[in-house]
Amino acid sequence: MYDYLIIGAGSAGCVLANRLSEDPDCRVLLLEAGPRDWHPFIHMPAGLAKLVGQKGVNWNYDTAPEPQLNGRRLWWPRGKVLGGSSSINAMCYTRGVADDYNDWAAQGADGWDWSHALPYFKRAERNARGAGALHGAEGPLYVSDLRYTNPLSSAFIDAGQQAGYRRNDDFNGEDQTGFGFYQVTQKEGARCSTAVAYLGPARGRPNLKVVTGALVRRVLLENGRAVGVAYARGGREIKARAAREVLLSGGAINSPQLLMLSGIGPADHLRRHGITVKVDSPQVGQNLQDHLDICTLQYSTQRVTYDRTSELKTAYDYFLRGHSGPGSSNIAEAGAFVRSPLAPDHRADIQLHFVPAMLDDHGRNRLAGDGYTLHACFLRPRSRGRISLNNADPRTNARIEANYLSDPDGFDLKMMVECAKLSRELFAQKAFDAYRGALIYPSRSDLSDNELVEFIRAKAETVYHPSGTCRMGSDEASVVDPQLRVRGVEGLRVIDASVMPQLIGGNTNAPTIMIAERASDLIRKLIETEPASERAVESLTVASAVG
Repeated sequence: MYDYLIIGAGSAGCVLANRLSEDPDCRVLLLEAGPRDWHPFIHMPAGLAKLVGQKGVNWNYDTAPEPQLNGRRLWWPRGKVLGGSSSINAMCYTRGVADDYNDWAAQGADGWDWSHALPYFKRAERNARGAGALHGAEGPLYVSDLRYTNPLSSAFIDAGQQAGYRRNDDFNGEDQTGFGFYQVTQKEGARCSTAVAYLGPARGRPNLKVVTGALVRRVLLENGRAVGVAYARGGREIKARAAREVLLSGGAINSPQLLMLSGIGPADHLRRHGITVKVDSPQVGQNLQDHLDICTLQYSTQRVTYDRTSELKTAYDYFLRGHSGPGSSNIAEAGAFVRSPLAPDHRADIQLHFVPAMLDDHGRNRLAGDGYTLHACFLRPRSRGRISLNNADPRTNARIEANYLSDPDGFDLKMMVECAKLSRELFAQKAFDAYRGALIYPSRSDLSDNELVEFIRAKAETVYHPSGTCRMGSDEASVVDPQLRVRGVEGLRVIDASVMPQLIGGNTNAPTIMIAERASDLIRKLIETEPASERAVESLTVASAVG
């Protein structure tokens, strides 16, 4: 028996494990389907390029065929290891902007506006530049400036200024827009995942137990309350019970899948797979959002890129010379936030990640020679997808239908064309004159808008920000309420990127950590919430053992 069971030791789960186990009288069990974060390429930042093929730390998801992307199945890497995706991502630390969170509150996520979110961003953060009105310096998550950058990354920032945009040295400052280097979640040149930042300091606590290689099969429900979980490990099923709450932190794919496997979801869908309906919650798995990304690639006439960097020398310099040199690079060193001519408000609507190497198909297709890549994504897509079950077997991946570019008015596609045009404009600036070789993708610089559309349909990919599939809100149809409690079930919360009502304008790792920081206070009742009577009047159909 434990007080809290946490499912998933990723960006949110590690935060919860640390914060809840701070109380020595509170017993916490943290379950993770993947292994320990032992692999050296996890901790050497540039090793992320080698993690692409490491199946042992990655769920290696594929979407269903995407109708608007020529029927392609897109690869969705997600972390399956202590630290989750914070152990395999590019470590870019961005939060979005204040109005992203004010939008959450306007959509019914009471208490999640910017004034409530900012203190938890600051509580998590240990910024190398020190504390300020928008930054913290005492938290467990180290946020640092890059120790090493490629000259091409500086050329990219110069190109942005030559194109008329401002330089920005802090994408989390007063103004997000502009070109600059990303700050990264690194500690002394090494990756600072949530497993390092939060779980590491807590591992010695006798009231915290961490179990890896544990695939949770279902949440155990009794009389409308979550009382534990059943998980598979070592070829057998094990049950663990929770005296207080079960906390689901599996992410935007696994969390809705586990809810449905446990009988919480769209009733007709569950019945089709022979699952007993415990709670008819039609929006479980709906509202899926992601940033679609288009990459522009160009050859470099100078051998300064990371394409043919000696892996042996990079590792030697990094591990034996104080975490220095190219091994400390996050590869996506520089970037930008730009407000396009189609932006509906004051916010930037395009994000750029510049990579001084050729990245085709997430780096899985290795190209000969030297080159550089510019990722460009539309920050506030209107298209919505869904997560559903392929079958009732927990070992089978969920069905992912991202439904990219499916919005009825075609605005998402128009914005992706803007992304491609901006990339082309930047590569034409004087700053790249000394490096500019032949174009790779697209192969011509004079493509029409219609030709750019075909390029996008053939080459666009995810930039790894799925969210929204267990939507938080005050309306009865939302999956979780603003305290992240699953509607229709007592003692069960979802705490991860799946609860975001709407995708924020930036990378999603820091916001997920913020969500978990604030959730830990909600759980410990350190934040005043609505009266219990309001909780009691929720009306959501609870089916009684209907198969």
